[in-house]
Amino acid sequence: MASWSTGFCGCFSDCGSCCLTLWCPCVSFGRVAEIVDKGTTTCCVHGLLYCLLGGFSHFGSIYACIYRTKLRRVFGIHGSQTCDCLTSCCCVHISICQEHRELEARGFNVSAGWKGNVQMGSRGVTAAPAVQGGMSRLVEYNYYYHR
Repeated sequence: MASWSTGFCGCFSDCGSCCLTLWCPCVSFGRVAEIVDKGTTTCCVHGLLYCLLGGFSHFGSIYACIYRTKLRRVFGIHGSQTCDCLTSCCCVHISICQEHRELEARGFNVSAGWKGNVQMGSRGVTAAPAVQGGMSRLVEYNYYYHR
């Protein structure tokens, strides 16, 4: 089992996610939940549900707890569902911020969403094209100086 990449109160290391989560927790939560669900539901749906549930009761914190547990299980992070619920119910903003940082530490661009991360992962060129028979000096010269 692994541990969280940043501490629970490590918000100061990433002011961007901290401010987003403080002022728009539904957006931050939606982004995290979309990636944890591997794009089966959009950020907007998760954010709207979080906002509706949190606006009328503490069910928003319970909804956040469910996704904290999912994230922890997906990445094999040490903890328990009880701890997830306590952190989500008592400090939901800090909890979501930690989840956001965890995904970024694992290489996700959280603001790009699931589809954006999939596209970024399949878009790059990983190797130079192979040239049969190698390059002669003249071809190399023309290639580098006459592009």
